[in-house]
Amino acid sequence: MATAKHHHSATKTTANGGANVQIQRPPPPLPNFLASVKLKYVKLGYHYLVTNLLTLCLLPLIAVAAVHVSQLNLDDVGNLYRQLQYNSIAVMALGGAALLGFTAYLMTRPRTVYLVDYSCYRPSDDLKVQFNKFMERSKIHGGFNESALEFQRKILERSGLGEETYLPAALHCIPPAPSMAAARQEAEDVMFGALENLFKSTNVNPKDIGILVVNCSLFNPTPSLSSMIVNKYKLRGNIKTFNIGGMGCSAGVIAVDLAKDMLQVHRNSYAVVVSMENITQNWYFGNKKSMLIPNCLFRVGGAAVLLSNKSADKRRAKYKLLHVVRTHCGSDDTAFNCVYQEQDAAGKTGVSLSKDLMAIAGGALKANITTLGPLVLPISEQLLFFATLIARKLANTKMKPYIPDFKLAFDHFCIHAGGRAVIDELEKNLQLSEEHVEPSRMTLYRFGNTSSSSIWYELAYTEAKGRMTKGNRVWQIAFGSGFKCNSAVWEATRAVKPSASNPWADCIDKFPVEILK
Repeated sequence: MATAKHHHSATKTTANGGANVQIQRPPPPLPNFLASVKLKYVKLGYHYLVTNLLTLCLLPLIAVAAVHVSQLNLDDVGNLYRQLQYNSIAVMALGGAALLGFTAYLMTRPRTVYLVDYSCYRPSDDLKVQFNKFMERSKIHGGFNESALEFQRKILERSGLGEETYLPAALHCIPPAPSMAAARQEAEDVMFGALENLFKSTNVNPKDIGILVVNCSLFNPTPSLSSMIVNKYKLRGNIKTFNIGGMGCSAGVIAVDLAKDMLQVHRNSYAVVVSMENITQNWYFGNKKSMLIPNCLFRVGGAAVLLSNKSADKRRAKYKLLHVVRTHCGSDDTAFNCVYQEQDAAGKTGVSLSKDLMAIAGGALKANITTLGPLVLPISEQLLFFATLIARKLANTKMKPYIPDFKLAFDHFCIHAGGRAVIDELEKNLQLSEEHVEPSRMTLYRFGNTSSSSIWYELAYTEAKGRMTKGNRVWQIAFGSGFKCNSAVWEATRAVKPSASNPWADCIDKFPVEILK
């Protein structure tokens, strides 16, 4: 498909199906253009002034101090030295206190958590599902009525998904053959496929792993998924394992947060996080429309992430973890019920999505960024935000709230590819550009909604495009049932090149593609 570009033209198709006509849009009026340029530079000047305000204030003090030092003579220096000799006990006490304080700081400060590398699972080509194949298999199944089939067709066309997403092998069978054995096979393919590539790219011995966190919302067998990994790779007996279930698409950030907390306790350790979802036994075969949407969006995928608190890994690590902010809105009944696994009137199990979902997600995002903002935004943006907030409280309640410019805090955005509406809403609310949301849109198009692992496919896209340079900050945003909004902030420790197993390696030159609206 054609590559998306920014331009000031529109395409019009004639009613009789004639050739497309390019209509040039007139450029913006010159006065408005000049005004916008002036406003841009005024804002840049404001941010520069506030950011460097402390330095600018200290410069006169430094100059005065330098003048006084230059006027000191040898007698003054000798007097100062003799006074220090007479008060040697006080000097030694202060030095000792400073040394103890510095030692205590080193002992108690949070350990830096490094992301050494990660791997995204790439299913085999025979698992690809084109739209016509999806609809054909749905008709053959026979459980869907005409209304349900037409609803799924419309959702697919508007979903933002492309023709190369993947479904598990059991759903390619005619008729579909979901079973516990097939679900286990899907889980093994995803987990072990991602882990094999991770161990290969990092040269880490599986027996060196001290912490393992696996998250999968809807498939929780016994023995657990984490136990399946321990058994496969014969991990050591004292490994700390965790299996997170039922926490939706935001569980990947929760898993990273748990691993981070464990790495604060256990020195010189590796932690592996495996994020995935399992579709085989969670396909809905009924006709309730709110439960049919996940069928059209969710696809096979998963990611494995290697974290470390070893200082020796600083050089080879791709990123370091700066912040994790988690927001839970589950105390609100509407938020709690907006993503709900249940049985329909015919007794068929599926996940129902409420019409209130986007409003709930917007509220959760607002609460999350209220906590995240002070941690990442420059002081200039915080001052504008609080000044507007006070003005709204005191003067004019109808004044629009000031939306902080998160583009000043982050270079890249990995928005959970939950669906086209989710990406559109965050692009609008955070005032992001098309390039900022490009990784999310292309991940949804190429791989579909892979649940908690989607933010890693998006990061892999950014790396494959060669856009990640040293010092760049990445914001991963994920939403999940409950209802939750979770954020993780990473900083690139070097110019990051894509791994050999990057899932975009053989197709990145085709992207971005134009997605019809």
